[in-house]
Amino acid sequence: MKTTLLFLSFLSSLIFSSCVSQRSASYAYESGPAGGVYLDQNNELFEEEGRTEMNKKVIFSSSIYLTVENPDTVIVRLTNIAQKHKGYVQESGTTKCVIRIPNETRTAAAGEIETCGKVTYKNTTGEDVTDQYADYAIRLDNAKKARQRYLELLEKAETVAEALLVEKELERLNETIDLLEGKMNRIDHLSTYSTITIYLKEKKKPGIIGYIGIGIYHSVKWLFVRN
Repeated sequence: MKTTLLFLSFLSSLIFSSCVSQRSASYAYESGPAGGVYLDQNNELFEEEGRTEMNKKVIFSSSIYLTVENPDTVIVRLTNIAQKHKGYVQESGTTKCVIRIPNETRTAAAGEIETCGKVTYKNTTGEDVTDQYADYAIRLDNAKKARQRYLELLEKAETVAEALLVEKELERLNETIDLLEGKMNRIDHLSTYSTITIYLKEKKKPGIIGYIGIGIYHSVKWLFVRN
């Protein structure tokens, strides 16, 4: 009985320290100086390796509005441009197309897209998520270390009740680890491929009377204006 109480006391302290470590991870990172020195879960200073401009996580998004003759034909061209630059089509329709292009060729791809019609508007934004990514990395490291401690504790469990308590915390930690890894993988992908959204507007074609009006306009213009 005494052994069980000691075990439960140790488990409670481990759970508390794990929760505090998870909650303080973000603060520990954000409070670090610009030089890359941070606090770990034990409040000990460490220097993050390789924190350079090359490791920045920036998500680029562009919007291009085009007036085109034939949207279906343009969609085919956009698909070819995406494949040419080793990207892919995320969404495709007669009025909107979303493609993902590797960052290193996004400027060249955007230039080719603009030749598919008349550009009426374009815009590019970049969201720096480096701090958010680093926060997830610290929290993930803390969770994995906590899981390792629980696995060691599980081996010391002497009763079914003790084992069930540890397994419950392991399940919680595994869910946290999967969630953080998923968020980091998403940022990795979004920061590797730029998102380019192309909005398509079909150019209006005049009817028979419209063509007659255009002909009359050019004829009259020729009478009064000559180069």
